[in-house]
Amino acid sequence: MLFGAHVSSAGGLWNAPKNAAEIGCEVLQLFSRPPQGGKPKPITKKVAEQFKEKMKKYSIQQAYIHAPYFINLASSNERIRHSSVVILREELERGSLLGCKAMMFHPGSAKDVGQEEGESLVIEGLNTILDGYEGSCQLLIEISAGAGMVMGDTFEELARFIHQTKQAEKIGICFDTQHAFASGYDIRTQEGLDRVLAQFDEKIGLKRLIASHCNDSKVDLGTHKDRHEHLGEGFMGLETFKQFIHHPKIQHLDLILETPIDEQRKKEMELLKSFRLEIQKYV
Repeated sequence: MLFGAHVSSAGGLWNAPKNAAEIGCEVLQLFSRPPQGGKPKPITKKVAEQFKEKMKKYSIQQAYIHAPYFINLASSNERIRHSSVVILREELERGSLLGCKAMMFHPGSAKDVGQEEGESLVIEGLNTILDGYEGSCQLLIEISAGAGMVMGDTFEELARFIHQTKQAEKIGICFDTQHAFASGYDIRTQEGLDRVLAQFDEKIGLKRLIASHCNDSKVDLGTHKDRHEHLGEGFMGLETFKQFIHHPKIQHLDLILETPIDEQRKKEMELLKSFRLEIQKYV
């Protein structure tokens, strides 16, 4: 298991590896375009080479792209759905140019169309995004907290998205500890984590679990709100993350911090690495 964080790429995508290395990252996550909207800068051959050179220089082993926040494959507005499909396909292609392992995204909200129609629209969007795609950057659906009819907050729903898509083999999952907790998946105890992973394996398959966001929660279990907190300062507690890191069935994961960006980030990275050093006691 490798650790990283979402980092800034201000001034050029090639700056992200340096920013990641400064807080002790082994992997990183970044936006390849403005997350709130706007035209992205093209990824030229020179930009891609610079990014890869910096990845090597700073010993960052993997990179992930997070899609913009305004994506909504379940929108009642056809223009928004079309734009979301185009941008997600572009992000996969951009990730492939940079050598990124995967790109994660939130499917969107079905508040205007309802659950059944929302699922159909998401599946339709996934089919279009992946049609003819041959890049190396994998598409990851991120589990959501479920507020406001946001899609993808249960394993059953995520499984339907994957299994009803024509090119299901190209889709993986990004777990988010806070989102899952807010959705009602209690991973605070060893028994709870075992149960949740068993459910995930049954419904989706652990082989599809590629990466996980590592966040404590400002809100309690099952409250369906997306509210990240520093590790150990929320409703989940440090023991949750120690157990997560020690669990033998998810050692293949890359674990990515999305906690508030401040001076605590570096200390959190050191904390995660200290948990990893203890792994021999538990496995």
